Amino acid sequence: MAEQKKILGEERRSYILRQLKDSSEPLTGSELAAKTNVSRQVIVGDMTLLKAKNEPIIATSQGYIYLKTNTGAQVFERTIACKHSPGDTEKELNLLVDHGVLVKDVKIEHSVYGDLTASIMVSNRREVKQFMENIKNSKASLLSELTGGFHLHTISASSSQVLDQAEQALKAEGFIIE
Repeated sequence: MAEQKKILGEERRSYILRQLKDSSEPLTGSELAAKTNVSRQVIVGDMTLLKAKNEPIIATSQGYIYLKTNTGAQVFERTIACKHSPGDTEKELNLLVDHGVLVKDVKIEHSVYGDLTASIMVSNRREVKQFMENIKNSKASLLSELTGGFHLHTISASSSQVLDQAEQALKAEGFIIE
């Protein structure tokens, strides 16, 4: 069996961009590393270089995503303030996605580092489950644990009514800060 040749430099980054643009699912660093025959760390460096060139790539718990240009459909977005225990994170995210909402990120205001934002990018229960498994398996802390449960989410949906309904569901659970 012949050894696969490494794809080098700019050619590799062009290949990665094509893969991301053509994919409807997030691609992990490990998948991209295997396809280009380099280490995952090389892919992380490539992503940094691509982002520096203003490529709209985001890293999520499921992998890398290329943010495609607007397809013409109007998207409504808002920021909501929440507070709950770490044990209620999955319930909060499921309430949102069950209403047809994309949870884009989580933000906190840290006393030392200032504003910290992490991409979440979940829009269905399968993605929520994967996000929660990634948190558990990596033994990572939720950002909201650094602020006693206080956090913000950027959420988006196809209408402001969908956002209103999702926000009302969170309010009924006591997760919204007013």
